Amino acid sequence: MLERYEVETFLTLAEELHFGRTAERLRVTTGRISHVVRKLERRIGAPLFERTSRVVRLTPIGARLADDLRPLVAAMEEAVGRAVEAGRGLTGELRVAFVGESTAPILLRAVALFSERHPDCVVHVHEAPLATTRSSLRDGTIDVLIASYPFDGMANGPALLHEQRVLAVAADHPLAGAESVSLEALAEHPVVQYPAVTSAGFKRDRTPDRTPSGRPVPKGPVGNTFPELLSLVAMGRGVLPVGEQTRRYHPRPDLAYVPIRDAPPIRRGPVWLASNTTARVREFVRAAVDANPAPVD
Repeated sequence: MLERYEVETFLTLAEELHFGRTAERLRVTTGRISHVVRKLERRIGAPLFERTSRVVRLTPIGARLADDLRPLVAAMEEAVGRAVEAGRGLTGELRVAFVGESTAPILLRAVALFSERHPDCVVHVHEAPLATTRSSLRDGTIDVLIASYPFDGMANGPALLHEQRVLAVAADHPLAGAESVSLEALAEHPVVQYPAVTSAGFKRDRTPDRTPSGRPVPKGPVGNTFPELLSLVAMGRGVLPVGEQTRRYHPRPDLAYVPIRDAPPIRRGPVWLASNTTARVREFVRAAVDANPAPVD
């Protein structure tokens, strides 16, 4: 087997046909070039170059060796280049997902721009069930998720959607006809709860234990999916703070959505496992930001 520096020296000299220029290109001495060539010739058992005080030329054996080695070296360089490109995340596959219909348009705009920028990377799009979002990020089933903040224990990108909070109540609930309500109203009605797999930070943000003034919030039943949560509300089992987009994506005659006048907006954006911050993930988050207008509170 030839060493890499031997192949590089031989092919450079075969191109330059000048020891001085070859040494300059490789940033070594001419003596080093001569030493490597003599070593190669001893291994092969025949001269590779004809050398005089004026001329350096390839022998027939040397010319044949150069012709055989050039495509091999080029193929190796291409293989390394492909590996580097894959390491940068511009090829391969990316698995992205959304939670709830309101985040789907954000994701699809991001996918379109990412695919335009990186056509060699295949993007798989999924809807993530509420109960498996965290486990799917941890086991790599999903690389990037568009979800609501906060999402404990995960890296979060910039918020891409801000929504006013509204209170989902049954259509015949006493609050159904109100123009707006305060967060203090949560102390007066059971609040339907998200499943146990939901992060603690998300629960504190969406279904707090106390109102801003410190009044305890009664806990209602637990739902496993978002439609199930809304069905519990429709059955009169409790109320639930949600984003205003719920009115658009879940219009139901048995529900009413009342604005919460003193609540901060719900924020949604990309979420991913910090240890899975590949170039593919970084580029997808960048595409998501570029493809979606900056939200305004």
